[in-house]
Amino acid sequence: MNVAIDGSARQYWLGALTGGGPTGVPRWSQETRPGVGEHVEPIPVRLVDAVSRTVGPLRGAPLLAAHAVVLAALSGEREVTTGYAAAAGAAPLPLRLTTEPATWRALVQHAARAQERLQANRVFPVDALATELGRTTPLFEVEVDLHGGAEAPAPHTALRLSVEQGAEELQLRLHYRTDVLDADSASRIAGYHLTALAAMAADPDAEHGGRSLLSAQEYAFQIDGLAGPDRELPAERLHELFEQRAAAHPGAVAAEHGGRQWTYRELNARANRLGRALLARGLRREGVVAVVTERNLDWMAAVLAIFKAGGVYLPIEPHFPAGRIATTLARAGCALALTEPGSDVTLRQALDTVPGAQAVLFEQAYAEDHADGDLGVPVAAGQLAYIYFTSGSTGQPKGAMCEHAGMINHLYAKIEDLGIDEGTVVAQTAPQCFDISLWQLVSALLVGGQTLLVPQEVILDVERFVEQITARRVGVLQVVPSYLEVIAAYLEQHPRELPDLRAVSATGEALKYELIQRWFAVAPGIPLVNAYGLTETSDDTNHEVMRDVPASGRVPLGRPVRNVRVYVVDENLDPVPLGAPGLIVFSGVCVGRGYVNDPERTRQAYLGDPHRPGQRLYRSGDYGRWLPDGRLEFLGRRDDQVKIRGFRIEIGEIDNALLRVPGVRDGAVVVAERPDRSKHLVAFYAAGRPIDPDVLTAHLAERLPEYMVPSLYHRRESLPLTANSKIDTNALRALAAELAARDEDEASPPATTTEQMLAAAFAKVLEVPVGEVGRHDHFFDRGGTSLTAVRLVIATGRAVSLKDVTRQPVLAELAALIDRRSAA
Repeated sequence: MNVAIDGSARQYWLGALTGGGPTGVPRWSQETRPGVGEHVEPIPVRLVDAVSRTVGPLRGAPLLAAHAVVLAALSGEREVTTGYAAAAGAAPLPLRLTTEPATWRALVQHAARAQERLQANRVFPVDALATELGRTTPLFEVEVDLHGGAEAPAPHTALRLSVEQGAEELQLRLHYRTDVLDADSASRIAGYHLTALAAMAADPDAEHGGRSLLSAQEYAFQIDGLAGPDRELPAERLHELFEQRAAAHPGAVAAEHGGRQWTYRELNARANRLGRALLARGLRREGVVAVVTERNLDWMAAVLAIFKAGGVYLPIEPHFPAGRIATTLARAGCALALTEPGSDVTLRQALDTVPGAQAVLFEQAYAEDHADGDLGVPVAAGQLAYIYFTSGSTGQPKGAMCEHAGMINHLYAKIEDLGIDEGTVVAQTAPQCFDISLWQLVSALLVGGQTLLVPQEVILDVERFVEQITARRVGVLQVVPSYLEVIAAYLEQHPRELPDLRAVSATGEALKYELIQRWFAVAPGIPLVNAYGLTETSDDTNHEVMRDVPASGRVPLGRPVRNVRVYVVDENLDPVPLGAPGLIVFSGVCVGRGYVNDPERTRQAYLGDPHRPGQRLYRSGDYGRWLPDGRLEFLGRRDDQVKIRGFRIEIGEIDNALLRVPGVRDGAVVVAERPDRSKHLVAFYAAGRPIDPDVLTAHLAERLPEYMVPSLYHRRESLPLTANSKIDTNALRALAAELAARDEDEASPPATTTEQMLAAAFAKVLEVPVGEVGRHDHFFDRGGTSLTAVRLVIATGRAVSLKDVTRQPVLAELAALIDRRSAA
């Protein structure tokens, strides 16, 4: 049906229906069956009179303006849509309101104009126009009736608010769906309206955005009631608690790597000798010491040695480009770097450009014959413990500084929630520059447990990995979700008991609900812990311990751990209404000191806690909301920071490196999704002529870790721009998807039986239709990773090895390799 009754009315309703979808209210009910509840809130006579005196009759534009502010707070949106009854008994129509006008008076004037425009156009077949536009969802979820209608809400309406004349005073009557809101949340929403009206009457020319709608009770609950429980931290530091264990059980095994074991006595002695070697080279309190090694026992001794000597641990992976290592050392003010032969090649290149910094080989330090007794250097709880560098949007990495108190608090959270105790074996699997590597390395040492450093070649072979964690009786394991998926896939094909594994933690990426289901299908008795936190907050701040698949269908982040406070706030750092989306910020012992030698970025992110004077607050880039059971739910990133394979990066740093490639005039990198919803990086660049992708990769690899190097490159004569002349990244993301689809259309079908077998395996692990896999497809260009390559090996029945896939990633070439072996 083509609705064309009145031109101006049609234009009005076109704008209303295409300007935005319905504005919802936060789901705050644990009731699953729909029903209707009612709440009545009296409006004090003095408030009605005060509003009337300052901005006009309350049952008009003032209440509508207050309603807009409440909806904006509940939804986190500046523009809202509510159902509005234009006359007594009339069916509600969608009304668009904005909270952009700064003052209460200006907002009331805007609401009055919006009322007038809707009244002028209300005789119009709105539902028919919505059908013409293809709108199949309800036009609004919340209704407001200023004329006193007492009807219950329509089935699609979550909340209906009306104003009625009571026996002595006006009253707000709320009807609400009980599967959306409970009685307390309905009462809070009524209170928000009265608070907004009171602020409006008190000072109509004040900015409405500067006033919180929360009651004192709700404010106290969000600041204190949702905080992690208090715990008194030990007076000793990490290394001192380890020393106590070494004295009590010197012969117990502390760590194992590649078949080598060190007892508590030997680990402590080696750490003490290294610590004295550092002091002999002039290490002072909070002096920064880099550790540039593979993940091995010397790495563990080095970390403990630095803490014992009062220094600051700075992890650097040996394969990082020399330029990045040099930048990291210089920014951190690092003068000493512990390293080993074979891990020091790029380090020594970097040291040539960092005056005053020197490398110290482990074998050299051990050979100096320092005493192996405990050092006894005083280390305070507020002393700096470590610096982890993460990607920076300005093109320069930023080094997050965390203190001993925050570190020890996090270690005890892991010990408590993952059940680490004497004798527990904790698997160390994460790369050194991933902040989770630290707790994996040392948490067991606090309670008399054992750390198993799993070699990288074992991690890349899931069969060997599962065999090792079983044979070595690993009790606690943490991996990124993408690797947990590999483990689950292996166990689905090769079911086995994991008798000693008491907890598995997933972190670094969003944990999918489907993966939780798969995990409990293959390992029903092993809890799965969804861990959430940031490098700046001493690692994880929230743990969700799941012993079964969540019935809600959600994957929450869990509650804050002990001594940690998490707030969900607005742009003014005021808590938003319970259940509403907002910015996640952190307070308490977990908050680090700032970014090393970077005062500007520290000033932007590290603030004083306005709710607890004297405490630090970290403002993250994450959005989330509280759930009715007190758990936190993650809603997404605020900015261009993303996580790739568990590592947090900022796109700006990669853009900066791309622009330094000779011949590149302009460039931008976007995050694209593969068919399996995993993320990868796609680079677009403008250049006079095409640049070989291998050349681009080589240039970027000189400056960036491999996980920050894009997997695809596309040349354009120029890059699309927005209206304000900035690169249009939304257009580039759409273009990346379009180009990926075009490449799939050009696929040549598999030609042999072996190619067809491989095509089926490609399709399975990449989660694409088998008909879209061609014989010339490159496994890694199609979105394969080292983890999906492991899954491919399993899917082929081990007809190929991981090395085969790496060396022959093109389907036809890999098939030919299999055929040659079969013929031989």
